[in-house]
Amino acid sequence: MPLHFSEQEFAARKAAVIAGMERSGLDALLMFRQESMYYLTGYDTFGYCFFQCLCLRADGCMTLLTRAPDARAARYTSNIGDIRIWADAPDANPARDLKAILAEHGLSGRRIGVEWDAYGLTAQNGRMLTAALDGFATLEDASLLITRLRVVKRPAEIAYVRKAAELADRALAAGIELATPGAFEGDILAAIQGEVFKGDGDYSGNEFIIQSGPGSHLGRYTAGRRHVEAGEQLTLEFAGVFRHYHSCLMRVMTVGKANERQREVHKHAMDALRPGDPVGNVFNAYIRTLEKAGFVENNLNACGYSLGTTFSPNWMDWPMLYRDNPVIAEPGMVFFMFLAITDKGVSAVPGETFLVTETGSERLGKAAIACATES
Repeated sequence: MPLHFSEQEFAARKAAVIAGMERSGLDALLMFRQESMYYLTGYDTFGYCFFQCLCLRADGCMTLLTRAPDARAARYTSNIGDIRIWADAPDANPARDLKAILAEHGLSGRRIGVEWDAYGLTAQNGRMLTAALDGFATLEDASLLITRLRVVKRPAEIAYVRKAAELADRALAAGIELATPGAFEGDILAAIQGEVFKGDGDYSGNEFIIQSGPGSHLGRYTAGRRHVEAGEQLTLEFAGVFRHYHSCLMRVMTVGKANERQREVHKHAMDALRPGDPVGNVFNAYIRTLEKAGFVENNLNACGYSLGTTFSPNWMDWPMLYRDNPVIAEPGMVFFMFLAITDKGVSAVPGETFLVTETGSERLGKAAIACATES
């Protein structure tokens, strides 16, 4: 059973979740976020695209309801002892199967928290769940209960984040080495992803982004590859990923000589991520920095977000760095921050992952923040 943390570590996390349930007056918690299941038990699967739920009772009893292929994954990757299977059928209703499990656990008439904000709980499945439990129990929104615990990384998790940052640095070096005039984007992308895999890393929560020339400003993955011409901008945004922990990097560089507009962007930096301060201060500093430097066109409405163990479809975690976000930064939080600018036809987005420390923040990547593939 390839658990990536000790049983003592999992026990401490479970105790913290139960304490949160007690503070919220919950008799049970229904987890639909794969991130929560992984955090609490090690359970690793992409089967959350189907209905599945991990139920945690206030006394620590856990039961997983899932499909047969994912039951195998749960037995192999997690410490869950009670695994139930719902069967595919024309009239299948796994929410009714879940209700039977909750009744078996004595939860009729109790207060049950639900992770409504979950990719694993589609609108259709949510309607099915609501209908099945109507009149059975009182359902409360507990979407952030485990998320708030996950956002502050424990020491064992930070070790994995640091490993992810090492993989990201290696991937960036491999990509830059190939980023020459005439290079095929597919070769660059393969080199970046290959470095992560060769370092025992994982797939990221969303696709690696590579765009050049007319698409270099998109900030999104799109299908299709092209060859990069001399003087064009090349965008790379990707993550080193280790045991599902992410450390992201982003560069928009010129293939060849950087122009002066890009050099000007890279002269500016922000130092606003500090423990005890609202994370919204980072965005406020981002806007002030750009305005002071004279970059006032096409700025974004957020300049970063938390990173952690996120599963597809994206690697962004809670909370996001937007204007006046009141969430307080704490030591152990990890954020991807970028100084994103598209101005007068030139893009520059140096992006780095930072760990909040007791006194400030630490840039986890060690790579130089270059804006061109050659000096």
